[in-house]
Amino acid sequence: MSNPTIPLTFLLILTYSALLSQSIIPSRYDGFVYRKRAASTATVLIEAFYDPVCPDSRDSWPPLKQAVDHYGPTVVSLIVHTFPLPYHDNAFITSRALHIVNELNASATYHLLNAFFKHQERFYSEQTLNMSRKAVLDKVIDFASSTLGNSMQSAINSGFNDSATGTKTRVSFKYGCSRGVFGTPFFFVNGFSIPFNDSEPINYNGWRNIIDPFTTKQRNI
Repeated sequence: MSNPTIPLTFLLILTYSALLSQSIIPSRYDGFVYRKRAASTATVLIEAFYDPVCPDSRDSWPPLKQAVDHYGPTVVSLIVHTFPLPYHDNAFITSRALHIVNELNASATYHLLNAFFKHQERFYSEQTLNMSRKAVLDKVIDFASSTLGNSMQSAINSGFNDSATGTKTRVSFKYGCSRGVFGTPFFFVNGFSIPFNDSEPINYNGWRNIIDPFTTKQRNI
């Protein structure tokens, strides 16, 4: 997991305290529902907090996706929340791109997330160190539009000019802080956090071991 240093941990604690008195309640539940399947408490509900430019987020995604696909929508629901880490320079702008695309076409959100993970190194801090903020923004817009289709470029660009998309991205981060998220990836299953170990990330079999007992209980009810 990409974890903050002690000063940053302290900063997140202060942020969390401030959020309690300055919370923004969104018009609908935060996050991107996987494959547009309605998330349901009748299923095993997994929530993942991801930073699009976090290597550990990238590496944890394939086994989680494989497990969710294995069980199907009647057994497992998945919601991904963006959690742009403050020490990843381009985390907020790539997270915002996901929120913009989700508003334009929710079926394309995970396609763009996959692309960010696949080509993540293009947006590492050292790759954009000598670029202006405008140049980085143009790079993200060009990448998103080339990934999803150039016909979306104008709409994506307009999305970055809409303050509402910035608010949604901040709400996602604040929501994560309110639930005690402090790094990425961070997982909840049925509302309870799942420990994540950098040296032993959750693989496909690990997710099966977590989910299988709940499916057994469902069959016995």
